[in-house]
Amino acid sequence: MNLTTLITHLANFAAPAMILALCLVVAGRFWVSNKPVSIIWWAQAAINFVVCLAVLLLGLWFFGRDGKMATYTAMVLAGATAQWVMGR
Repeated sequence: MNLTTLITHLANFAAPAMILALCLVVAGRFWVSNKPVSIIWWAQAAINFVVCLAVLLLGLWFFGRDGKMATYTAMVLAGATAQWVMGR
């Protein structure tokens, strides 16, 4: 595996975590629009990305392969919980 293929595989592994992190921040702005924001949007997205990526890595370790629906479900729940905690 050359460097370009490795970078492509890592980017494809992290892409669901990045997309979910950004979607959670945008959705969080609509649901909690009357409260002042304590953390700026890109910091919230970064925290959500780290949480979601950690869940993906745990799922890869636990199941031994990527792409299990249980891992994606756990990623959504962990990301939503992180966004909820930051929005309080």
